Amino acid sequence: MSETLKDTLQTDLTTAMKARDELRSATLRMVLTAIRGEEVAGKSARTLSDEEVVTVLQREAKKRREAAEAYDGAGRVEQAERERAELGVVETYLPTPLTDEELTGLVDEAVLIASGEGLTGMGAMGAVMSRLKPQVAGRADGKRLSSAVRARLGA
Repeated sequence: MSETLKDTLQTDLTTAMKARDELRSATLRMVLTAIRGEEVAGKSARTLSDEEVVTVLQREAKKRREAAEAYDGAGRVEQAERERAELGVVETYLPTPLTDEELTGLVDEAVLIASGEGLTGMGAMGAVMSRLKPQVAGRADGKRLSSAVRARLGA
């Protein structure tokens, strides 16, 4: 049986604890706690798939990014650096983000398909987004995707 992403996180936590890597072990504990919280949320407990674990990781990465910006704005440099270091640990478990060229290519292809279906301009936004979301899941955030689609459809 192949190892899941959650198993990998747990194994890496054990390794980090043995190596006395405080930053890595604290970050992995935080991520695993978020995953367990997601697993028990709702009416019945369940085990998350790798895709769902990636979604939790993305949410945690976004929290770290926003916290680092907030600390920078408040002049708390040490805390901002800690958040960025935690973000670096979380990002090692996320899929490689799409480059701007790759994203533009996917958007162009989806817009071409939508125009073939008779959808043009901003009216095609929903169709293009629904076609692209599964393709870019985990590799580009929704804000980046929607601004790329908006720029292409508005052009």
